[in-house]
Amino acid sequence: MASAASSWTLRILIGVALIGGVGWYLHSHSSGSASDHAADSKTSAKAGSGADKRVVPVQVATAEKKDFPVWLDGLGSVAAYQQVTVHSQVDGVLTEVKFKEGQVVKKGDVIAQIDPRPFVVQLHNAEGALARDQAQLQAAKADYDRQKNLHEQNLVAQNAVDAAAGTLGNFQGAVKIDEAAIESAKLNLDYASVKSPLDGITGIRQVDAGNLIHATDANGLVVITAIDPTAVIFTLPQDRLTDITKALASGSVEVDVFDRDGATTLGKGTLAVLDNQVNATTATMRLKAIIPNPDHALWPNAFVKARVLVGTKKDAVVVPAAAVQQGPNGSFVYVVGADSTVKMTPVAVALTQGDSSVLDKGLAGGERVVIEGANQLRNGGKVDTGEGKPKPGVADAPTDTTTPRGHKGSGSSHPNEAARPPKVQ
Repeated sequence: MASAASSWTLRILIGVALIGGVGWYLHSHSSGSASDHAADSKTSAKAGSGADKRVVPVQVATAEKKDFPVWLDGLGSVAAYQQVTVHSQVDGVLTEVKFKEGQVVKKGDVIAQIDPRPFVVQLHNAEGALARDQAQLQAAKADYDRQKNLHEQNLVAQNAVDAAAGTLGNFQGAVKIDEAAIESAKLNLDYASVKSPLDGITGIRQVDAGNLIHATDANGLVVITAIDPTAVIFTLPQDRLTDITKALASGSVEVDVFDRDGATTLGKGTLAVLDNQVNATTATMRLKAIIPNPDHALWPNAFVKARVLVGTKKDAVVVPAAAVQQGPNGSFVYVVGADSTVKMTPVAVALTQGDSSVLDKGLAGGERVVIEGANQLRNGGKVDTGEGKPKPGVADAPTDTTTPRGHKGSGSSHPNEAARPPKVQ
């Protein structure tokens, strides 16, 4: 019995010890968490206070008041100002091709030659017929005069005079026909020399010398394209129709042409035509500009970007587009005051073109606006614009601490010792 009682006593003591240990552990852990929470709260409060007083580095730009050109951008392609497929106007054997493919030709240059001999023969035949009919005309005229004189003397009847007059008129008509035949033969002879109808560049030759060609051939001899000046056809949204018509009504409209990337200027010209209808499928309108092209930078069917100057906004307030921010109440900018604090200023954006925005209201011009770092700002916050800080120069160069030549020491020197001049021996 004594052993059983001591065993229960030992178990009770062990249980009490375990309960005490668990209680001590929970109490100490709870105290540590509370102190940590309090420390975190203090740290957060300090951080919040620091954030409220922090100075945000930003970049600024000045709102300018100036005349601002308004451009409209459109995509299009280069078209030939004039293009002609050269056909032979007479039938014959092509004896000579007098141009090289891709050659620049002038209006009136002979580019091909058709065998002229058949047309020379036609000319000679017409000239011979004219000479014959002219001789007969003279004889008929003399006979008419003679019959008329005899009739005045009542020696012949009137019908004899009428017959002579009819013969005279017949030969007069024959002479006219012969003269027309001569002109036709000369024209055909001229057509035998195929000439360029315009200034331009020849394309790929469609037929070789030695072939029998006809005026009805579908392909012709060659295509000649005029590219100086050249035409650019492009499209703009129909919503800008009013701007275009007003610009055309005020006078000449400038058009600049760029490559597809918009980086290289290929030419400058004027707007020539606004198409008389809007494309109902795409809601766009076609425009045509005439561009001088002396260096042949613009080539037919090449894709280009065109910009049309439709007007100029006088005394407009212009800011970098990066300065305009969007908020729940609309557009605004951060204006930097003289005390380096920012003010959130609502603005109305009239248009954005490239990297610039034109404001209708909100700024008067001359204000400094934030263009970089605005995402970290709040109304009334402090900023550092970086203005007025000295630039790195000679004064900021590190001091030379090299030990002067001839100086002896233990390797350590006085801070100002390096700046001392060496001693004269």
